[in-house]
Amino acid sequence: VQLQASGGGLVRAGGSLRLSCAASGFTLDEYAIGWFRQVPGEEREGVSCINSSGGRTYYYVKSAKGRFTISRDNAKNTVYLEMNSLKPEDTAVYYCAADVVCYSGGMLYWGKGTQVTVSS
Repeated sequence: VQLQASGGGLVRAGGSLRLSCAASGFTLDEYAIGWFRQVPGEEREGVSCINSSGGRTYYYVKSAKGRFTISRDNAKNTVYLEMNSLKPEDTAVYYCAADVVCYSGGMLYWGKGTQVTVSS
């Protein structure tokens, strides 16, 4: 089971990024996929999650509601996190993870992260 997050970068406050989580070695539609983020020296934080069918989504970070949108394209074996109106406090390494169900405290399989930097 391998996951790879991509799409991070440097953006100005108010800008947008779309993160992608691509899977290899397994069929993504069997798993819930979560996005987490971590700032060096701080605890990892659950950001959002989507269940295997895509019928349920969760947004764990209060400030992300209304700005972030999680979605999945099972045909492409990819999950996305669309991030709009980005703020400097969104700066972190973003990771995607997979498990049978969504859980904000952590999930079973993890991919390498992608850095998101939002400048003020």
